[in-house]
Amino acid sequence: MTHARNDARDACWHGTKRVAINGWMESVWMSPRLLLQELTREEARAIASEAIAVLPVGATEQHGPHLPVGTDAFGVEYVAREAAKAVAGRIPIVVTPTLPFGSSHHHLPFGGTMSLSTETYYRVVSELAGSLIAGGFRRIFILNGHGGNSELIQLVARDLALTHQAHLAAASYWTVAWDALVALDAHQGGRLPGHAGAFETSLILALRPELVPSPLPHREGAASPTPKPAPAYRLERHGFWQEIGGFTDSPDRASAERGRAYLGAIVAEIGKALIEFYTATGGVPREDHLD
Repeated sequence: MTHARNDARDACWHGTKRVAINGWMESVWMSPRLLLQELTREEARAIASEAIAVLPVGATEQHGPHLPVGTDAFGVEYVAREAAKAVAGRIPIVVTPTLPFGSSHHHLPFGGTMSLSTETYYRVVSELAGSLIAGGFRRIFILNGHGGNSELIQLVARDLALTHQAHLAAASYWTVAWDALVALDAHQGGRLPGHAGAFETSLILALRPELVPSPLPHREGAASPTPKPAPAYRLERHGFWQEIGGFTDSPDRASAERGRAYLGAIVAEIGKALIEFYTATGGVPREDHLD
């Protein structure tokens, strides 16, 4: 009797209904798979109206002489997929393929970089998110792994929400997890997040250690004792990236152990943000319905 009551409650949970998929019953709030590219069109349509579609965006660009050019894409894809796994029991969610190209013209002089111009990048992300909306998705979270994309994804979210019946969020994973990372002293190894310094090198040592050569480059200079607040204005100096060799702080302060701790904190905080986004847009997480 209890099982029947729970099944009935699940079937009507948050106004969803059960549909036949591949000959068996699956609630539209929960796809059996989390990756959009693994779903059929029928499965994607069935979950679209309720699910969050997470769109990870990264970059293919130089990361100093020691990190792979796919660093940003590797990081954000891992975080997006692991965070989705962590919350899939509470909210309907799917992760799209990662966009591996970003706004990276400032790294072109070093080689190993494939970049989209500001205008093109804005249009690409806007059209990808717009495609999801055309396919029925009404909650889209653009999750960023490259600093050069930050402002543009926020503009995409703002503009699409003005012109479409959809809810959008956009954030870089380190801003969402900032307090948790500071609590782990991630800022004390160098700049947070920096570029190809101690923080990002730690992440890749944890994720893809076989891609990181040894010894790591060393740069003199004290690590930041406290996290720095955002500056009052943005300053861009011509030739800055060439002056610093394409990385912001000393990579040899990194470790795989730190990287694993940072990734765990980031995944946890992104999971919280996804649930907050779902709730803020009228959804009710599943466990909130349990007796």
